[in-house]
Amino acid sequence: MSETARVQALPDQDGTRVIVCVGEFDITSTGPLREALEAAARDGVSRTVLDLVGLSFADSTLLNTLIQAHNRQHLVLAGPLSPQLARLFEVTGTDAVFHLTPDLASACAP
Repeated sequence: MSETARVQALPDQDGTRVIVCVGEFDITSTGPLREALEAAARDGVSRTVLDLVGLSFADSTLLNTLIQAHNRQHLVLAGPLSPQLARLFEVTGTDAVFHLTPDLASACAP
């Protein structure tokens, strides 16, 4: 049984919006995350942090969503990442593109 994808945007703090992702993200479940990222860009926050600790599965749809967000806003990805997600970033070379941090505190630090 797959874990339903959930996305929660936390209240902005000091120009940073944290978006928490939990569950499995694929072509059928990435829409709410895309909408949350687009809203952060529209709202003009200086940094968007994605908390990916609870993300248990991701495919190329999520990867595409993250690349689009990376190209339009200051995006920081907070781990630790699941082995599957870390491998997805490694195999695609996006681990060298994205700003990855070991935890949420590091991602939100000034």
